[in-house]
Amino acid sequence: MTQHYFNTPDGPAQASTISIELAGRPVTLHTADGVFSGRRLDQGTAVLLDVADAQLPPPGAGNLLDLGCGYGPIALWMALQTPGATVWAVDVNDRALELTAANAAELGLDNVRASRPEDVPADVRFDRIMSNPPIRVGKQALHDILAGWLPRLTRDGDADLVVNRNLGADSLAGWLSRQGYLVEKLASRKGFRVLQVTATAGGAGPAAGTDTEPS
Repeated sequence: MTQHYFNTPDGPAQASTISIELAGRPVTLHTADGVFSGRRLDQGTAVLLDVADAQLPPPGAGNLLDLGCGYGPIALWMALQTPGATVWAVDVNDRALELTAANAAELGLDNVRASRPEDVPADVRFDRIMSNPPIRVGKQALHDILAGWLPRLTRDGDADLVVNRNLGADSLAGWLSRQGYLVEKLASRKGFRVLQVTATAGGAGPAAGTDTEPS
């Protein structure tokens, strides 16, 4: 299990910057060691954002969630695309949250809320969730994370997840379907699948910790 998924690293950060394009805008982002893909834009995240640019019209407003924000590229993309929305950038790594908040401030984005999971009010519902989820935490831990957040989608909301094909993208899609969600493969490229997850008309999602996938 990789440390940065669940722990804030000890010691001073080795800071750096990366230059990328978000929502058609060149930006320079602050990053550091001890956060996910701290030296470059992760390829899966790049695939998700490319697909989103082409296929996901931004919601006009509402609450949006970047689940596992790292230093913030997905959250910042959503904030640039939908300035009328509140973007919740959630991570358990405090260094990641500090970087996301700093990057949002430098870009003049006052609609980003960098927060630990427990600090997001329980009554907030999301019109969109976007995530490059932490596949390497293990199947059960990943299922627990998703089972805690996906039921918080609004009735018309969607979750857009990028998953490495060789690390269980199709298995995850099958598990989500068995939980009662509708799952569409929006794209498959560079070894990744982009899955769009929506609730059925009757609602969906087991209690956190429930796993009905056969072993």
